[in-house]
Amino acid sequence: MDHQNVTLSLPKEILRRAKHIAIERGTSLSGLLSHLLEELTRQEDAYCLAKRDHLAELEKYDLGTGGNAGWSRGDLHERQR
Repeated sequence: MDHQNVTLSLPKEILRRAKHIAIERGTSLSGLLSHLLEELTRQEDAYCLAKRDHLAELEKYDLGTGGNAGWSRGDLHERQR
């Protein structure tokens, strides 16, 4: 995988703590950030895939409304009384 350098501006305290975490994990700050960003992108991809699949599954059901609710929120509260 090709790499590209980036410049970040981070609060000093966060940078200091992140460097300590990287040392504790036996990696560099760059390695730590790379790992975290890889995990974030993996999670986002999984979420998008699951969302797409769930929306496709919902398309299979016809609730008889044609996509439009024939009631208001107030109507629903009236029916509960």
